[in-house]
Order: sequence, then structure tokens, then C-alpha cells
Amino acid sequence: MKRYVSNKDETARMFKRNWMEFFTHIPPIVPVMIYVPVILCFLYRAAFVQPVALAPAVLLCALGALVWTLTEYVLHRFAFHYEPKTNWGRSLHFIFHGVHHDYPRDSKRLVMAPVVSIPLAIIFYAGFYLLLGQMNVAPFFAGFIFGYLCYDMIHYATHHFSIKGRVGLWLKHHHMLHHYQDEDKRYGVSTPVWDYIFRTMPASEKHRPQFETQSETAA
Repeated sequence: MKRYVSNKDETARMFKRNWMEFFTHIPPIVPVMIYVPVILCFLYRAAFVQPVALAPAVLLCALGALVWTLTEYVLHRFAFHYEPKTNWGRSLHFIFHGVHHDYPRDSKRLVMAPVVSIPLAIIFYAGFYLLLGQMNVAPFFAGFIFGYLCYDMIHYATHHFSIKGRVGLWLKHHHMLHHYQDEDKRYGVSTPVWDYIFRTMPASEKHRPQFETQSETAA
């Protein structure tokens, strides 16, 4: 049975309680306001509190951003697209990701809700702290959070902005094909590199995504 997919900027109510529903509608400026200060704080720590030499700091930042892209891929593929067997599990899956596939143009649910991203950030920081130590974790985590923020902004743009650049258009096309053609392929949003590595990038793209076709027809 074909699932309902909206091509309008509309939303679906998920909770009866208004205060719970409120925390599911996130403007894109919210993660910027939360995580830009976090990035600056960790860069300050790397530069002045427990100084890391410039070259290692740059490498750790770059490594952190790269590790984010892998984290993004793994979360999207194995957590967000896990198919629960129970009704409770299916309801939880709908809240976390299913609603996005049913309403992919809902501009208020295109970035990760802070009630999810903040606990995840704390968990990841604790793990990286244990692995890298107090000094090295600062530049690494700054890069990791920068990668996450880029992901959120790219995801919002691919769904809601009119993109002109070649790279941006390619990423938009890549992600729209995930939505409208193969939900079990193309899990990378900010980069397709892990789709190539783990062979979730189809060898050929036979059809243009329905989203683009309908948008162009309407235009």
C-alpha cells in the first residue's frame, strides 16, 4: 500500500498536549543559536584554556567534522529507518522520522529538535572525552558540532530553499531521490561519501524525484 506523502508546507499534529507539540516545531535559527556558541566555546578552550597547537587543532576539527558525517549516516540508516514490529515502536519511529517522510516539506520539522539533539550531544561528548582526553576533545568536538550544524542547515535547504549552485542542486537531487524513489538508499544528507563506501548509492538514477517534477510543473 502506497503511503501518504504531502508535497505542501503543512504539518501533522503528533501530541495532544500543546506544550509537547510546541517542542516539535523548530525554526532553523534555533540550532544556530544553540550550537554556534558551543562551537566557539570549544574553540576558545582549544586556543586559550588548554592550548592545542594549530596544526593538530585543525586536524582534530576536520576529523570531528568527518566523524559527524559517519554518525549522520549511521543514525539515518540504522536508527531513523529501523522498522519496529510493535505499535508502540512504530509510533515512536513516526515521531522521530516517519513524520518527516510523510510531510517532507514541513518547514517546522526539518531541523533536529533540541530535546533530541542536546542529549545526543552530551552523550557523544562524554564518549569522545573518554577516547581523546580533556585536551584533544575540545577541537574535535567543535568540528563534530560544526558538522552537525552544517547537516541541519543543508537538510533544511534541500527541502525548503530554491538552490542554484551545482553542488547544492546535486545534494538536493540526492536527498529528494531518498524521499521519493528509494528510502533504503542515499542516507547521506551533507555528503554522499558513506553511501559510496557502504554501497547504498544506486548504480544508476532512472527517474527524477516526484518532488522536483511537481515543483517545476507548478512554476
